[in-house]
Amino acid sequence: MTEPIPERDDRAGDEAASPAMDPAMTTERGQGEMAPEQVRNGQADPSVPTADIDELWREYVRSPHRALRDRLVLHYAPLVKYVAGRVGTGLPTHIDTGDLIGSGVFGLVDAIEKFDPDRGWKFETYAMQRIRGAILDDLRSQDWVPRVVRSRAREVERALERLGARLHRTPTDVELADELGYTVGELRDLYGQLRLTSVVALEELIGAGRESGSMVDTLPDDDAIDPVSVLVDRDNRRQLADAIAQLAERDRIVVSLYYFESLTLSEIGKVLGVTESRVSQLHTRAVLRLRAKLTEQASV
Repeated sequence: MTEPIPERDDRAGDEAASPAMDPAMTTERGQGEMAPEQVRNGQADPSVPTADIDELWREYVRSPHRALRDRLVLHYAPLVKYVAGRVGTGLPTHIDTGDLIGSGVFGLVDAIEKFDPDRGWKFETYAMQRIRGAILDDLRSQDWVPRVVRSRAREVERALERLGARLHRTPTDVELADELGYTVGELRDLYGQLRLTSVVALEELIGAGRESGSMVDTLPDDDAIDPVSVLVDRDNRRQLADAIAQLAERDRIVVSLYYFESLTLSEIGKVLGVTESRVSQLHTRAVLRLRAKLTEQASV
């Protein structure tokens, strides 16, 4: 089942994402200085001296060339990996972390281009918001489920949790509809919309161990030949052949010419030298005898 995409923090916009909103950004560290805990989390490359990063920022502000920007991107690249790992937690297994990192790089580049180091803000916190926003935007663009459906799915889940804790049992549709302020009909219509969110990745494993396979291995092949049907058909043909072999010679000829050679009763009459009416009598007698023989074999 697909997991809902985490809500993007709207503070990641140009104005609302201003680092001034976060007191952690207005520290006395330089714009390139890493906190010890950030170094441990791998949020930036600690091998580059702080003074060099500060100088690189000053050069980039004076002359924002692409080469300088790329050097800053390389230095802060661990931020992208860190944020992608945090966002990827809880997402479906078929979502590749590498894809999240690729999206996050665009957010890092955007953060570098729009960051103003002269304000004394802390770049890492600002960049992490931009990176996270870029990753969520890319995930949302790939999601075929409308955001309103995702929102309603979360609303239903929260209502189920509240009712379950209150009633100590699974709530009925009537109780859930009352909790949500819907009619039962509206709730069932919502169930139909929520089916869009109940999908799984075909590549996802269905178990652990050597005997495990993927979901795609469990899907039936409508074009595949059913071995049971093949055996039943083969047995029916054998029984029919045995029953035909026990008919009188003229009856066998009529059955063979009518069912296997597709001749008409008139054409069979010419072959046998009898009238069409007589062929019809022979055909009826042969069918009745075959039916009786097959019924006898089935009861054995």
